[in-house]
Amino acid sequence: MPAACESVLEDIEDIVSAEDVKPHDRQFVRRNVFPKVRKRNSQKNLQTDDEPPSDSIIPGVQKIWIRTWGCSHNNSDGEYMAGQLAAYGYKITDNSAEADLWLLNSCTVKNPAEDHFRNSIKKAQEEKKKVVLAGCVPQAQPRQEYLKGLSIIGVQQIDRVVEVVEETIKGHSVRLLGQKKDNGKRLGGARLDLPKIRKNPLIEIISINTGCLNACTYCKTKHARGDLASYPIEELVDRAKQSFQEGVCEIWLTSEDTGAYGRDIGTDLPTLLWKLVEVIPEGAMLRLGMTNPPYILEHLEEMAKILNHPRVYAFLHIPVQSASDSVLMDMKREYCVADFKQVVDFLKEKVPGITIATDIICGFPGETDEDFQETMKLVELYRFPSLFINQFYPRPGTPAAKMPQVPAAVKKQRTKDLSQLFHSYNPYDHKIGERQRVLVTEESFDSNYYVAHNPFYEQVLVPKDPLLMGKMVEVNIYEAGKHFMKGQPVSDARVHTASISRPLAKGEVSGLTEEFRRSPQNGTNWKAQPSAEIPVKTRLSSWMALQLPWQQEGGGLKILSVSLALLAVLVVFYYGGMKTEL
Repeated sequence: MPAACESVLEDIEDIVSAEDVKPHDRQFVRRNVFPKVRKRNSQKNLQTDDEPPSDSIIPGVQKIWIRTWGCSHNNSDGEYMAGQLAAYGYKITDNSAEADLWLLNSCTVKNPAEDHFRNSIKKAQEEKKKVVLAGCVPQAQPRQEYLKGLSIIGVQQIDRVVEVVEETIKGHSVRLLGQKKDNGKRLGGARLDLPKIRKNPLIEIISINTGCLNACTYCKTKHARGDLASYPIEELVDRAKQSFQEGVCEIWLTSEDTGAYGRDIGTDLPTLLWKLVEVIPEGAMLRLGMTNPPYILEHLEEMAKILNHPRVYAFLHIPVQSASDSVLMDMKREYCVADFKQVVDFLKEKVPGITIATDIICGFPGETDEDFQETMKLVELYRFPSLFINQFYPRPGTPAAKMPQVPAAVKKQRTKDLSQLFHSYNPYDHKIGERQRVLVTEESFDSNYYVAHNPFYEQVLVPKDPLLMGKMVEVNIYEAGKHFMKGQPVSDARVHTASISRPLAKGEVSGLTEEFRRSPQNGTNWKAQPSAEIPVKTRLSSWMALQLPWQQEGGGLKILSVSLALLAVLVVFYYGGMKTEL
């Protein structure tokens, strides 16, 4: 990269003075700006109106490939970034080779995920692609050597992804890593009503809060997501309503710890859930995300009532991590094994058939053979149908990385032993012959079935009948495997259409307002036309006149402001020098 393009600004807003033109002013100034079309005399260089010149840096004409690793929170962030970029005119592509820019949205939970991220950066550079980095890895450690000189969009700055992409395409390196605050109080993150492209048009992922209240010694995500910051209930309910109006039939609530929701804003998780239940239409379902034991303990009675609701999956993900109290203490998990058992036993009694999923770390520093055997006994006792087994990886910068480590061979063997125990039982054999109500939402990985879930969020494979997609149907279970059941639709059963409107097409942008759907110059319908089909002249004039609606209040980062700021400095310097000479 040329030296002139290497200047890295932690936040370009910092060099814009109070006297500079404001975003609101620029919006109206640009209505009177008309770009002059450069004529090319050479037949070789002739371009059609619908194709930009090969050296064009006009925003919104490039193709972008987005890759996301990690949790559902990260996936939601990726959907929001894709939606904003597509709404602005960029073409989101599934083909990395044809993309002009790669947006890599990372996960910092385990070493392998970061290794994949690092390798993708290297590959992008080898293929001469522009690169923008996002997610927890660069947020937690932005000064790592392999991130040097690359643009970064912070986890709380995803509403500014268009600006960062625009500057990166022009050859600049931009880093926005700040926190969202209101009167000094940290917010949950970017607005929930931003445009997005759902990976699955039938499923809406809603982040109810970011960060957590814990300080687990092995966790790197805390360095990126920080302390707890919750979204207000009314904003979350509005987002759910909007999703149902766009054809969504299943909502996932996600965060680093859903159980801690609201503690920073004077409310709690059950209060939020009861409000959400009120707006769920018939045939649609709500799935609750991961919650740690300490916070769910305080709301067991209310949580049992909510999980018994017909429009809420009787499913809860409660990570135990270890069944040894001494290991839990070293992890700083803030609960003991008895607390976990109390939660599981209570919910199993009050919510018949509930699915409890959990996580276990094998080979945490200081874990003895006796500690590990306690964990094996816990799995034998509860026979969890969904168990996430993780070999311990020391993450740089965490307290656990400095502790005496369990030998690699021992960690590997314990992971293998626990995996063998998990695969020794079949949790669904006893359900063969049952008649179940399921919601069909996606296609299986092998493309041979549609995937549905019963009221306990257990996976049921059904025939690939397009009429079933997005519907709630009744099936007879005729086969069971380790991770799934197979069901045949009952011919005389009632079919519920959960969606209150037609689902968006795959790749269609959600959440666009009429203000943005139509170009201010000539009424071009941005939603209906893919970016590649919008004539370049139209796109350029629209860009000159248009400020992103979701940035009008906060003030967007635009190169015009930066140019004016730098020009002002140069003018002062120049005239100051002239006065000195005189």
